[in-house]
Amino acid sequence: MDLRYSESDEAFRRELRAWLEDAVPAHGPPPAADDWPARRAYDCGWQRKLFDAGYAGIHWPAEYGGRGATPFEQLVYYEETERAGAPYVGAGFIGQMHGGPTLMAEGTEAQKAFHLPAILRGEHVWAQCFSEPGAGSDLAGLQTRAVRDGDEYVVNGQKIWSTRAHIADYAELLVRTDPDAPKHRGITWLILPVDQPGVVVRPLKTLMGDSHFCEVFFEDARVPVSSRIGEENDGWRVANVTLRFERGTGFANQVIDLRRQSRTLAGLARSVMRGGAPAWDDPAVRREIGHIEAESDAIWNLLRMVISESARSGAPSLVGSAVKLGFSELYQRIAEAGIRLLGRAGLSREDVAGLPAGQLLYDGLWSLQFTISGGTSQIQRNIIAERVLGQPKDR
Repeated sequence: MDLRYSESDEAFRRELRAWLEDAVPAHGPPPAADDWPARRAYDCGWQRKLFDAGYAGIHWPAEYGGRGATPFEQLVYYEETERAGAPYVGAGFIGQMHGGPTLMAEGTEAQKAFHLPAILRGEHVWAQCFSEPGAGSDLAGLQTRAVRDGDEYVVNGQKIWSTRAHIADYAELLVRTDPDAPKHRGITWLILPVDQPGVVVRPLKTLMGDSHFCEVFFEDARVPVSSRIGEENDGWRVANVTLRFERGTGFANQVIDLRRQSRTLAGLARSVMRGGAPAWDDPAVRREIGHIEAESDAIWNLLRMVISESARSGAPSLVGSAVKLGFSELYQRIAEAGIRLLGRAGLSREDVAGLPAGQLLYDGLWSLQFTISGGTSQIQRNIIAERVLGQPKDR
């Protein structure tokens, strides 16, 4: 695989960089972390600007309103938006990064026509209602029931860890439609309208004082049969399509950010003093940061391979599990290394003596969820062993 950028890629980079130089400052700083209506408006407003400028849905096919960018143009886009400090996809993450792509792969023409343009313009925000209190890593153990009643499903149960469900219009919903079938075969994938009687969303406070996670309760909530993705009881297969999108390119911005974080770590080591000398003078510190830099570069190039493979095949690559595994565990190592360098200052939620203690503590706490969300590290290792390397299943 040739990882070099072509002249057309670099021309796209120059065009995008010029637009970002004006558009990012004009959009202004993000609102307060706990002001969720403002955060939705901010993220969706940026998405609309991307749409109007022709940059929305960079990885979406042109037939669905996206840019139809080549794999390397996608990489350029991720690099340049990170470099410019552009707003992250934020509230649009679920819809744009794996909900929308799942509809493209598995949805009906009517579903695509209604949902995809609204996602792309930032008009509809999606959440994911997959995990349950008793079925997180063992997702197929879910118990939320859906019983067909004419042209609708009636849903009862509970979901948890539903990111931004409190500002969502729709949600990806996995339900059990055949309780007597083997657990992987009685599941159905539905598009849930969130704003309806019978759906109660309760935000959960995290260690960072944030509330982006929610628990969702269903009591006779209703979903039209026309909002089912795939056939009834075929939801496990469809869910795996969704999760492969999430684990592959869904973390592209954060993978790029790994390299920024490793360089921030190097700068911190040069400014923190230990025994009258910069921490950078310690060979063990330099060795650790060097390993982090090398691994972040390797994960970035693995992501490039995944994007190229997906573009050729039209389906998300199973190697995306390796990207997700490597990124999530390295993110935690970077955060832990930064806090160790800070010493006692690493306990502060505010910056101390000009050191980025607040941000590093936030990153450290935030990093804990990456080895759980989108499939735990143990699940990723099983996928890599069985589906990528062809190893036999564990008895």
